[in-house]
Amino acid sequence: MKGLHYWGAPLLSVAILLVFLAAWHAGTRQEAGAQVVDAEYAKLVGAEAATGKKSAFPTPAEVGRKIWGHLADPFYDKGPNDKGIGIQLAFSIARVLTGFLLAALVAIPVGFLIGMSPLVYRAFDPFIQVLKPISPLAWMPLALFTLQDSGISAIFVIFICSMWPMLINTAFGVAAVRKEWLNVAKTLEVGPVRKAFRVILPAVSPYIITGFKTSIPFSVIGAITGEFIAATEGLGYYIRAAAGVFRTADVFVGIADLPWVAVTPISLAYSGLICWTVPTPRVA
Repeated sequence: MKGLHYWGAPLLSVAILLVFLAAWHAGTRQEAGAQVVDAEYAKLVGAEAATGKKSAFPTPAEVGRKIWGHLADPFYDKGPNDKGIGIQLAFSIARVLTGFLLAALVAIPVGFLIGMSPLVYRAFDPFIQVLKPISPLAWMPLALFTLQDSGISAIFVIFICSMWPMLINTAFGVAAVRKEWLNVAKTLEVGPVRKAFRVILPAVSPYIITGFKTSIPFSVIGAITGEFIAATEGLGYYIRAAAGVFRTADVFVGIADLPWVAVTPISLAYSGLICWTVPTPRVA
């Protein structure tokens, strides 16, 4: 029973993956037939796909071969419009980290301020509720018009998408600090700065880390959205360029790289922050 409890979830995950790959493989196998598509479209997708001998949607084997081909030379550079997947990932990761860190530098202090003052909370809450649901697609044109730089605009979109979960979680955590701890600090005449770092911050750190974790997918969404619209490098640009010429296998390569590589640096930072948490606040 212990073995089943330990291996049950991994085996089930593998089984689900195999079923998905089998369904994908079966869905992309087609019998030969007459050409039923426009001639120009046939030139783009290929003669085999146009006649039904082969699906325009790539098979798992084709995507696997494409990934292996990219891994063989991930950092080639043949010009502004032809760079290896490793270079595209480096651009995306750099933008994600920059926007994410800027969001943390703004959201955590503002979250502290909002959480410590009910008056400030009530003043900021309408703005947060209005701005938080705005899509990154809506921010990008405004950023391009104002900043006039596609790379900086993408970082701004990452920043604005990542900031709200951090800010809200930090403010909620500060407001939820136990009153007994604050009263003890007040009795001992602890200064506001020392109270913030020795009492409030250790108690709020789990909320801050949860905000980091929640912001990770939003930062990646912001990066891909910004790169998809205006950038000339990065995963978003790579996916858009591949889709524009019907290289669907390359589109799958770009999508597959998003969770495995683009999120990795922030996930490592999140894991490292867990060691920083302090379970019990101290005043002395």
